[in-house]
Amino acid sequence: MAAFLNAPFERDQAERAGVEISTSTVIKNTMNQARPVLPTPHQVAAEVWKTVFEVKPSSKRSLVYHGWVTLSSTLLGFVFGSLLGILLAVGIVHSRTLDKSLMPWIITSQTIPILAIAPMIIVVLNAIGISGLLPKAIISTYLSFFPVAVGMVKGLRSPDVMHMDLMRTYNASNTQMFWKLRWPTALPYLFTSMQIAVAISLVGAIVGELPTGAVAGLGARLLAGSYYGQTVQIWAALVVAAIMAAALVALVGIAAHYVNKRMGIKPERAAA
Repeated sequence: MAAFLNAPFERDQAERAGVEISTSTVIKNTMNQARPVLPTPHQVAAEVWKTVFEVKPSSKRSLVYHGWVTLSSTLLGFVFGSLLGILLAVGIVHSRTLDKSLMPWIITSQTIPILAIAPMIIVVLNAIGISGLLPKAIISTYLSFFPVAVGMVKGLRSPDVMHMDLMRTYNASNTQMFWKLRWPTALPYLFTSMQIAVAISLVGAIVGELPTGAVAGLGARLLAGSYYGQTVQIWAALVVAAIMAAALVALVGIAAHYVNKRMGIKPERAAA
């Protein structure tokens, strides 16, 4: 695919120079273009290696530096989104009014493209003097609260009717039923939702860097690569973002496995 997309440039250069170029030479040259339309895997791997291991982490050319900037807003937005999702789910489960009025709006909120709403959030917050990490975290929160809210609603409603009736026969209060039955039953759903939310939160942090003209972060690297036609830089930043997302999802999965094991929840039930 890289050879196919990069070949027109090589043929155009040969035509301008007035020389004939063989197919084998075209293919060879497309593998090492300085600014290819589609970089080859070895070019992307070399760029990732150079910007991760051969450059000081504190350098603005380092993807470790830019990755940390994006990770900071990702984690903050993920925490905010998870807390908001849990609070909304608790309210929806315990209030029929909130269930009928709030749940449709939660679903509708996710139909608005984030690329459309992110600039508005940035502009409004900048107008009141809020800039830096928080605006990007709010965009991450906007994306990450939804799967947590939906998953927790499902989880808090998952206890068997027999178990609910048994708690009522013991004259358990709503608070006791929540902490001793609903919450433990909902934890597997919560962790599954959080795995989705943490990956979406990373996307939100990167998108939040695009309309701000940020000079740091993976979104800034994508912008800089786009401005100067550095497709290898763009793909390297995307690869690092994918690795970060996989690592974050894996960490949440490890936490889920630990909690489920402590609670005695079997794997098949945790995946339900």
